This record gives sequence, structure tokens and C-alpha cells, in this order.
Amino acid sequence: MRRLQRSRAVLVALTLFSALALWASNLRASADDYPTRPITLVVPFPPGGSTSIVARIVADKMSEALGQQIVVDNRAGAGGTVATRQVAKMAPDGYTILLAYTGTLATGPSLYPDAGYDPRKDFAPIGLIGAAPTLLVAYPGFPVHSLKELIALAKEKPSTINYSSAGIGTVGHIAGELLSTLTDIKLVHIPYKGTGPSLTDLLGGHVSMSFTPIPAAIGHVHSGALRALAVTATKRSELAPEIPTSAEAGLPGLEAALRYGLVAPAGTAAPIIARLNKELNAALATARVREQLAAEGAEPLPGTPEDYAADIDREETKWSKVVKASGAKLE
Repeated sequence: MRRLQRSRAVLVALTLFSALALWASNLRASADDYPTRPITLVVPFPPGGSTSIVARIVADKMSEALGQQIVVDNRAGAGGTVATRQVAKMAPDGYTILLAYTGTLATGPSLYPDAGYDPRKDFAPIGLIGAAPTLLVAYPGFPVHSLKELIALAKEKPSTINYSSAGIGTVGHIAGELLSTLTDIKLVHIPYKGTGPSLTDLLGGHVSMSFTPIPAAIGHVHSGALRALAVTATKRSELAPEIPTSAEAGLPGLEAALRYGLVAPAGTAAPIIARLNKELNAALATARVREQLAAEGAEPLPGTPEDYAADIDREETKWSKVVKASGAKLE
């Protein structure tokens, strides 16, 4: 009886080993042949915004190298968290990937109690695309001409200075919260539904200042319709080389940028991730892609999947603290 039980145990073990070996063999073959059909790149926002533009820039170039089309699929909802949650639950086969960015991976889990995903555990990072800082601009009638003057006025008159943003949880919003945290001042946040309405009211003098994407505001700065105070980055922007960084303006640490990258569902085979990372970095090295990203105010940031994993961890750690300190929540 014992001999029969041992024989059955050995048979079960051999069967399991064979199944695992076959699975591993199929996985290797799948990774070696990848891709054999179009890839879907999910963008968690409506068409036309900066995320969609960045996605199409890299998708078009990567498609050429991969020999398969990368189809951009816009799925808006709840600040990008709906589509992000959907991709986290997709099959990890490399045929559905996500355009990830600061709002979905760094602030979304803190803003939305039911975001439904863990930015560290539920995704396999492919690589960073780039980072686009914001520009702190003021209405010309607002009586400050520098970041230092703004901070001094805010300390003198707490809770009287307002700033606009493209919405709660956007980089423009959390940049203002970071400024408040770093300097112990009180600002009043006025959220809008998009950069356009936010800028319109700023240009009309209905709000005092705004953290806004550089491409959207720089023309108004050059025309004199807005006054630039600082770029929230460690180095000056190629779109606005005459405008000081926040550190140069007197406040090191005021760094806020939209950081874009590509991720896949957790469990995606390492060879597939490596192939996608290779073609992403190759795309970022081309003059055409770099020019297109620069037009969006973004600096290319090629690197490894491990680099991006570390970046996701740093950004979520940084911004979750700022969001929690601000008390902002979205249901």
C-alpha cells in the first residue's frame, strides 16, 4: 500500500514537473516571438491631452521597430484610476500596456480611497518616457514679481492668495500644496476642469496665480499677459530658458513634474519587458521623438525597468505625503 502511495506521489510530481516545463517552454517561445499581433496602449484620459500626445509620440516610433502596431486606446474616468485599475487586472502577456504618469501612480492611490491598485505591486515597469515640469505664473496685476515676494506676501496675509489648477490631484494642484508645505504658508486652491478654463480665469484676473504646463502658458508670458515666477524643475526648460528654476528663485525642493512612463500588468515575462524597454529607449534616442517631447515641455528620461520602479517608489512616497497633508480626497 505504501509502495503504491509513493508511486502515485512520484507520478503526480512528474506530471506537475512536466506541466511546469511545458509552461516555461511556451513562455520562452512566446517571449521570443513577441509581438505577433498589435499591442494596445491604454491612455487613462480622453484624447487630445498631453498624456495622449506623449503616448502617440512613443507608440508611433516603437511600432516601427516592433513590426506591429501599437494602438492607443483612450479610457477616461476618475482621474485615470479606472483604466489603470483595469490594466492591472489584464493578462500579463505584453499585449496590453499602460501610459502611466504622476497622477495615476503617485497621487491617485492617496486621493481615491478605492483606487483598486498598488502602484508598486500591480505593475511591471517598462521604462520612463520623460518629465514635464510646471510653470508658476501670475496675473500681471498680482503684486509679486518673484517667488520670494510671493512667499513673503503669503506669510503676511495667510489664506488670502488663491491659485488655479487643472483639477484636484493634478500636478498643478499638488505643486501648490508642496509650496505650502515647504514654506509653511496657506494658499487657497481653486480647481478647474482642465488647463484651458484655469488659464482663462487667470488671464482674466479672477485668480492670482497658477501652476500650469509650460507649453500652455509660455506664449502668454512672452506677450506680457502673464508673469512667470519659476519653473518647478532642477534645471531650466528649453521652452523657457530665461525663467529661473524654483531653486534659483530661492526655494530648493519645489520640484513638481508630470512624469510619464510605460508599465505592463505584473507578471509580464521579463524578456517581453526587456524588448519593450529596448524599443522605448531607442525611440527616445531619436531626434524626432526628442523634438516632439520638447514641444510638450518634456525632457526624455531613458533608463531601465529597475530605474522606473525606483522612480515610481520615490514619487508615490513624496506625493502621498503631500496629498495627505493637504487633506484632499476624491470619492
